[in-house]
Amino acid sequence: MLEVLPAFRGDLKNGYNPFQLRRFDTFVAEQYREGRSLREIGELTGRTQTAIRRSLDRTGTPRRPRGANRLDG
Repeated sequence: MLEVLPAFRGDLKNGYNPFQLRRFDTFVAEQYREGRSLREIGELTGRTQTAIRRSLDRTGTPRRPRGANRLDG
């Protein structure tokens, strides 16, 4: 299990502001493109896999098929 990164700890207490949402979506898209799984990204951000999927949808990031191998580089 991974620890929540400091940048994402406690940022949901008062709801998202546009800066936080943009930062979150950018981080999620970058990590997913680098090959991290939905579960890993969720652990790093303290979010559910559903929140990660929604973020990928907001940024137009194509999702890998279920159980797919990680992407290389």
